[in-house]
Amino acid sequence: MTSRTSPPGARITDERLQAVLAGVRTMAGVDVTDAQLIKFTNNAVFALPAAGVVVRIAASATMADRVDKVIRVARWLEQGDVPAVRLLDLDQPLIVDGLRVTLWDEIPAGGPAPTGGDLAAILRQWHQLVPPEDGLPAWAPMAEIRSRLTEPDEVGASDLAYLRDECDRIEEQLGSLSYELPVGPIHGDAFMGNLIDGATRPVICDFDSSCDGPREWDLVPLAVGKLRFDYPGDDYGALARAYGFDVISWPGFPILRRLRELKLVTSLVPVLGSRAVLRPQWQRRLDTYRSGDQKARWSTYVRAA
Repeated sequence: MTSRTSPPGARITDERLQAVLAGVRTMAGVDVTDAQLIKFTNNAVFALPAAGVVVRIAASATMADRVDKVIRVARWLEQGDVPAVRLLDLDQPLIVDGLRVTLWDEIPAGGPAPTGGDLAAILRQWHQLVPPEDGLPAWAPMAEIRSRLTEPDEVGASDLAYLRDECDRIEEQLGSLSYELPVGPIHGDAFMGNLIDGATRPVICDFDSSCDGPREWDLVPLAVGKLRFDYPGDDYGALARAYGFDVISWPGFPILRRLRELKLVTSLVPVLGSRAVLRPQWQRRLDTYRSGDQKARWSTYVRAA
């Protein structure tokens, strides 16, 4: 079932998001009263407290192209009993106002804050699963980034040219890497922000980047978080100890660090004009990345921006 009122390519405004929620109410029969925006970067994510449901709205063409894979991965993880978010039991995705929408069971809160050790336990279980029957796409990080750069929203031409050149430089460097861990199914964006503190156990979410790739890549986000952000505690240290591999000391880490940081810089390119409040933080990331300042600390994006 589909619904469209906006022209193709229309910007993702607050008004449009509210119209999408109204469409979700009509199509899925869920109560959208008091919908709460959890975050809006690559996807707009709403909690629906009255329904016990979470709604994810793909906010760019890059994210829309991944929705079918996300659904397959979620069902595969459920079969493997991996602690992860679960899809609502209905035909998905919904197409509302031309946008691809998925609905998820809300995770009851109340457990302790997840740790890097919790993430390591989930990743170890994930990495030991038999791959899904239809397989997963091969790890292609530069294709993902280049896709974002094809749909810029108020990003300057010189910045785009630099970012495209940087893609070429890193892609050449990736070709020279030799990995120590086996290749297989990975989460692809395994950082603490993708763990939810469920009442009974932490669970992992956000399968947009899931693929078949080097396991080192699943350890890089927390390593870069340790080096770039002023997070409390040492979740990376707990991850490395529990997983049994210190990716920071691995010789290929500088290249994967640069790649991870490029992903963090380009993540907002398709929606930057829609989220003006995030531009100062985005500009700082770009400027310090471009200058090679590896000691500069970055701030996280405003959670509900």
